[in-house]
Amino acid sequence: MASISHSSLAFTGTSSASDIFRSSSNGVSGIPLRALGKVRLGMRRNLAVVAKLRKVKKHEYPWPEDPDPNVKGGVLTHLSHFKPLKEKPKPVTLPFEKPLVDIEKKIIDVRKMANETGLDFSDQIILLENKYNQALKDLYTNLTPIQRVNIARHPNRPTFLDHVFNITDKFVELHGDRAGYDDPAIVTGIGTIDGRRYMFMGHQKGRNTKENIQRNFGMPTPHGYRKAMRMMYYADHHGFPIVTFIDTPGAYADLKSEELGQGEAIAHNLRTMFGLKVPIVSIVIGEGGSGGALAIGCANKLLMLENAVFYVASPEACAAILWKSAKASPKAAEKLKITATELCKLQIADGIIPEPLGGAHADPSWTSQQIKNAINKEIDELHKLDTEALLKHRMMKFRNIGGFQEGIPIDPKKKKNMKKKDEPINVKTPVLDLEGEVEKVKQQILRAKESSNEPPMLPLTETIEKLRKEVDTEFSEAVKALGLKDRFATLREEFSKVNAQNQLLHPALKEKLEKLREEFNQGLLSAPNYEDLKYKLDMLKELSKAYDLAEKNKKAAKLKQEVNKKFSEIMDREDVKEKVEALKAEVENSGVSNFNDLDDNLKGKIVELRKELEFEFIDVLKSLGLDVELKSKPVEQTLPSEVKTKIEELNEEINDRIENVINSSDLKDKIELLKLEVAKAGKTPDIAAKNKIVALEQQIRQSIAAAVESSNLKEKHEKLKAEVSKTIESSGGLDGSLKTENPNEDSFSFDESRVVGANRTFG
Repeated sequence: MASISHSSLAFTGTSSASDIFRSSSNGVSGIPLRALGKVRLGMRRNLAVVAKLRKVKKHEYPWPEDPDPNVKGGVLTHLSHFKPLKEKPKPVTLPFEKPLVDIEKKIIDVRKMANETGLDFSDQIILLENKYNQALKDLYTNLTPIQRVNIARHPNRPTFLDHVFNITDKFVELHGDRAGYDDPAIVTGIGTIDGRRYMFMGHQKGRNTKENIQRNFGMPTPHGYRKAMRMMYYADHHGFPIVTFIDTPGAYADLKSEELGQGEAIAHNLRTMFGLKVPIVSIVIGEGGSGGALAIGCANKLLMLENAVFYVASPEACAAILWKSAKASPKAAEKLKITATELCKLQIADGIIPEPLGGAHADPSWTSQQIKNAINKEIDELHKLDTEALLKHRMMKFRNIGGFQEGIPIDPKKKKNMKKKDEPINVKTPVLDLEGEVEKVKQQILRAKESSNEPPMLPLTETIEKLRKEVDTEFSEAVKALGLKDRFATLREEFSKVNAQNQLLHPALKEKLEKLREEFNQGLLSAPNYEDLKYKLDMLKELSKAYDLAEKNKKAAKLKQEVNKKFSEIMDREDVKEKVEALKAEVENSGVSNFNDLDDNLKGKIVELRKELEFEFIDVLKSLGLDVELKSKPVEQTLPSEVKTKIEELNEEINDRIENVINSSDLKDKIELLKLEVAKAGKTPDIAAKNKIVALEQQIRQSIAAAVESSNLKEKHEKLKAEVSKTIESSGGLDGSLKTENPNEDSFSFDESRVVGANRTFG
């Protein structure tokens, strides 16, 4: 109620309050024209104006009338607009959770029936509860990516402020970007965890429709990102570690936000975060959408809740772009690799924070405690780094993200419009420089030889590789100078097709290859770079021989060491030691010092033990991949000249027969195919190539053995073998004292090993 009085003017009661406060055209304020007319008549009365103020709703300040000084988080917590909900949020069932709801309804119905009838249904209830728990476990341990997306967007999922008030001892929210607006979609503030101060900032979604509209569904405007950047500078100045919580579908993409510089605000945040000198930990608690999430996510450590997602485009948007329908979102979610597990494999995320079965909304307090533990662990680890190492750690985290693959064939449709690959420019190394490098390697090899050390393989390998490239370049120049480049290219394509199809080399193609090789060799002397080519080729051959010899010696030394070790193991065995010691004792007891003076029984025991050990040694050598050939005293010395001649003639006849078989068309094709397979397999063949080579060798071996057996050579061999045995027996044995126990064990024998040797000769 208000009253105004004036002594010099009197107004009639017909004037309204609006007339009184309306300005007149003659400059007098607050007096209506009708009143002025009556003033001229000389009427004077007291003025009384009454005005009623409109009732408005009292402003709801966050500070209550009677604040509790002992409230969790300190008395300043009352300043926050974020209060516990008056009503419990309604349960929301996701589509894939319907089987759980059905079991839950059954449990409720059975309990209701038990209460109504008074009967005991405890066994059925326990059975259903166990079934429910097992179904819940099976469901949430085998979630698909799109199901995790739905959990991350769950309406009842705990928000940033829910977690902050659960994990902090004290928390004070800080507002405004100092440029005109306080964006409610991003919340910032200072809080303490176990006595350590942190700067918290994160996207804030609403817990109901009203809050979601107020918070703009967690989609920040440029003001929100500038507020976050202001708090980052504040934390950097005071040395507070920064913890960011990411939960947004993306930055708000309306016209006003773009006019205010949405892209510039995000980019500025990205640049700023890489220069902050305090530890930064980011936690994805819901969904992290594109640049809107990354604007506060450039951290030293990126953690994700188990059912959170982090993506460059939502599955629905991706499906609409690629498959022209949002219904393909499950497929898009799988292809995008947006879950915490997949992102940890890609080294984008650094850790997964577990959630309870049913999601974070099933037990928010437990989830918040897991977040608190993760923050303490990561900050303790980052505090060990100095400023320079911290900045480098953050930079290298993002530099190491991503990868590429080379050598994968490109789809012809994609390759059609691609820029052609530039041909590598081969720059020749001057001959003098090559001479210096080769001489240096030679000196290193000589020094190693003098000191009985292994030659340096790395410099030798590098020099050989360099010389090979040089020789290839010289050959290419010679081919080009002789005008054979096109013919070589055509022949190379034909040869590649044959190799790709695993076919035998056609005789016409082989003839063409030989003809081109002959033509090239004849014209090579006239090539302008012939001298350089020859000189580099000679150096390459010399170093290659040195490399092969070094490799051979290295393998031989290693093999020798293994053989000695195996032999020592045999000789150190208890049973072998006992036999040797027993024989030694018998020889000593006999009192004879010469082997020839021993009796036949003792000689036989010695020969038997020697054979037994020889067989064991042979098995060891074969297990190491060595070919073993037993050699006794040369029989030829005791044989008559006629028998020797027959042996030589039979050997020549066998070799001729094998050569004829090898030159046959069928076997020749198999040999060519074997050569091709060996060349394709290279030094390290895979299992399939090995099996192919072994099968071809077996076929060739069997063909040669069958051809030899089909002739009369075997009969001749048996006759000659009998004649040799008879001659040896008549001469009194090999050594004049011991008789041959088995006449078949001589140096001349016809068996499959001859065939194997022949096979290796042509292979």
